[in-house]
Amino acid sequence: MKVLLVNGSPHEKGCTYTALTEVSETLQKEGIDTEIFWIGNKALNGCIACKVCVTKKKCVFDDRVNEFLDIAADYDGFIFGSPVHWASAGGAITSFLDRAFYADHNGGRQSFYLKPAACVISARRAGTTATYDQLNKYFGLMQMPIVSSQYWNMVHGATPEQVKQDLEGLQTMRTLGRNMAFFLKCKEVGLKNGVKMPERETGVFTNFIR
Repeated sequence: MKVLLVNGSPHEKGCTYTALTEVSETLQKEGIDTEIFWIGNKALNGCIACKVCVTKKKCVFDDRVNEFLDIAADYDGFIFGSPVHWASAGGAITSFLDRAFYADHNGGRQSFYLKPAACVISARRAGTTATYDQLNKYFGLMQMPIVSSQYWNMVHGATPEQVKQDLEGLQTMRTLGRNMAFFLKCKEVGLKNGVKMPERETGVFTNFIR
């Protein structure tokens, strides 16, 4: 089993990376393989609703989003990390998730269906809970079970060294890793013992303006 941890910070090895590393190391101790995928710090275009992804099965902008989509199906769980920018998730990770999930959904890839997910938030001081709520909404829409921890998944600090002093935050990361591992192992056992994936209905869209 493998979990992909997505670093949505413009800093490759900053505070968000430090938090994700704590989760990653815990998952590995639980026998789960991990990889950290950095979205980079180059400009990421937002979704333009062109719907090219319906036919091409990928985003019209060929960048880190498509690189992520090309490997996503190989993973069993996902953790997305973001710093807090203006009391919300960073603009890059927001554009990244908008396009990745929209392209996956429209293209019929189903790379994320019923795969557990969680978000990790880093901040100097505030804005963490708003960002936590924002990112969890993506998982709900994609039918991804949300894995929780002993507290909201956040660390505090302006530098990686300060994050390492947030002992409660780091413990929260470790608990998240163990909870993710437990969920994945339970899912694997269930499927091996005949528990079937849920029946799926064709989507119904009801517009408010007719």
